[in-house]
Amino acid sequence: MTRIHTTVFILVALIAVVIGLTVSKALNRQDQVNPAQLLDAGIVLLPQGRPMPDVRLIDQNGAVQPVDQLQGAWTVLFFGYTFCPDICPTTLAELRQLKGMLPEEIRRNLRVVLVSVDPARDTPQQLKEYLGFFDAEFRGLTGELADIQKLSNSVGIPFIPGDESKPNYTVDHSGNLALIGPDGRQRGFIRGPLNNAKLAAQLPTLLAGEG
Repeated sequence: MTRIHTTVFILVALIAVVIGLTVSKALNRQDQVNPAQLLDAGIVLLPQGRPMPDVRLIDQNGAVQPVDQLQGAWTVLFFGYTFCPDICPTTLAELRQLKGMLPEEIRRNLRVVLVSVDPARDTPQQLKEYLGFFDAEFRGLTGELADIQKLSNSVGIPFIPGDESKPNYTVDHSGNLALIGPDGRQRGFIRGPLNNAKLAAQLPTLLAGEG
């Protein structure tokens, strides 16, 4: 065998090994993600990713955030509001606790975003102050009510706007979370109320290796 043939043979063999390892790693990850266990933890995955709508909202720092550009990490969208008496503070406190239960590399690959269903009262500054009580890294989004409703309907978590003519009005909304992948597409839901023990066991496998 000539030197050229030997070199080609070695290169082909190395490529085959690399491909084999990559496929094996992917298959192992798929084997580790158990749909029944995910569902038991409250994680419902969609058959395929769903595109996010072309909606532009304002974050807690006053910057424009196109929601179809929430990419580069996994995102959980929670539709709530700062004047909420029960579901919102409970859910945000649970999300803070959940973050502390996850490995550091998973925490870096996960962002929590509160989308206000009460934009009349939830200014960027109000969101920033409120979220600061829970976790300084939590993000908030507000904007036009019609845009927020378009987003919530698109991800399958609708809400009923409050009657702003009444003092101390409340807003009917869900405790479910929309799960957005690093590609900016909706991958599924996390059902409320949250079961942190089971979520902490399942999220690392689901979120690992992407972002």
